[in-house]
Amino acid sequence: MSIKPLIPESKLPSLGTTIFTRMSALAQQHNAINLSQGFPDFDGPRYLQERLAYHVAQGANQYAPMTGVQPLREAIADKTAALYGHYPDPTSDITVTAGATEALYAAITALVRPGDEVICFDPSYDSYAPAVQLAGGVLKRQALQPPHFRVDWAHFASLLSERTRLVILNTPHNPSATVWQKEDFAALWQAIAEREIYVLSDEVYEHICFAKEGHASVLAHPQLRERAIAVSSFGKTFHMTGWKVGYCVAPAAISAELRKVHQYLTFAVNTPAQLAIADMLRSQPAHYRELPAFYQDRRDRFVQALANSRFEILPCEGTYFLLADYSAISDMDDVSFCQWLTTEVGVAAIPLSVFCADPFPHKLIRLCFAKQEATLLAAAEKLAAI
Repeated sequence: MSIKPLIPESKLPSLGTTIFTRMSALAQQHNAINLSQGFPDFDGPRYLQERLAYHVAQGANQYAPMTGVQPLREAIADKTAALYGHYPDPTSDITVTAGATEALYAAITALVRPGDEVICFDPSYDSYAPAVQLAGGVLKRQALQPPHFRVDWAHFASLLSERTRLVILNTPHNPSATVWQKEDFAALWQAIAEREIYVLSDEVYEHICFAKEGHASVLAHPQLRERAIAVSSFGKTFHMTGWKVGYCVAPAAISAELRKVHQYLTFAVNTPAQLAIADMLRSQPAHYRELPAFYQDRRDRFVQALANSRFEILPCEGTYFLLADYSAISDMDDVSFCQWLTTEVGVAAIPLSVFCADPFPHKLIRLCFAKQEATLLAAAEKLAAI
């Protein structure tokens, strides 16, 4: 007697394998230089690795507290105060998560109820929409236009309704490599001050910001931070994306709701890694302070190497991504162009249209420059030869 297999009805029927996984697999298949997925091809600080080994050897190998180890939460609080003039309570306001993606999911799940409207800005990171959908929310997207991808605040105000529950922003912005300014946060506050709307500020590239004024954080805005969750990532800061350690900062009442989700999603994060990062923040703060110069040098070298190519390079104010316009090279759509670029030229990139819900007519691709100089120069040579 055969039993018919049960096939669950998908809660996310329109989703398949992410473009990042597909492009990385295609790059590996064709031995292409992978500038698609956003991860460094160099290792993180030696001191951080040594401290991880130290804490493993000392027996810190059991569950951490659900909210994160106290030394790390205290180090995060001190860093936040030094950078943004706001000291969050380490006990009630800071939660260590399994990477920024978990923090984003927990935040959206905690705040969004069925039927609530959530506003985000396209192009937008691909984890936002599925989390909103699973929470029963309705995502409303505001399209940003190249090359500067600035928010039209009058249009933003027109999107607000009595059902608006949450605004999701990302600065420095992946994939456009633009940054919000203090004036943007002031405009956001003006728009939502009289409404019961929360803010989720994805700031995972906070230490890779090239703006002269530095990184503008939601945590530096006295009113917004009282209704906001700020998310950051140690993977981005310390070149250790595989460690999957992130955190979020929010007022106690909001953190309490987020933690209700977090405790049943992952409960706790890798104990020795947390302790090692705490040591790194205390002993070597120069690392994150010097990160803008570190990545700006890579950006400038890569841009210079592409100067004689037919690509038009858009301004890059933050993150470790560049946008390149290939209009002078091909009429292909961006997905087809990236596939051709990988299989025929030997360089993998990400098409910008995958970050947008509506048709994206611009011929733009995203290139990751978090790579060794030799990798970038080899890729630039291939790209310049087209």
